[in-house]
Amino acid sequence: MTDPIGDPAVRAFVDALNAGDRTAFRAALTPDATMSDDGTERDLGEWTEREIFSSHGHLEVESATGDGREFVANYANSTWGAMRTRWAFTVRDGKVARFETGQA
Repeated sequence: MTDPIGDPAVRAFVDALNAGDRTAFRAALTPDATMSDDGTERDLGEWTEREIFSSHGHLEVESATGDGREFVANYANSTWGAMRTRWAFTVRDGKVARFETGQA
């Protein structure tokens, strides 16, 4: 089966998120990376700690477009349970410079 996430930077982001690996996750991001959740700008460090790492976040990609820089995924964590989400990534110099997520 072909990996729907064709971009190596996005693949590193997803793998680190699913592994709960904070160090690998930070390494997948540019130093000035930004993000938004449901259209609202968020503090990346606070959001990822709350929504991913402290709550055991995990995502399973359902379908991808844009060379794997945009996808719909089933996302689950211990705070919110499971939900269908959309993700879009801006990649710069082989790292994620920005991601936008929200309910699909």
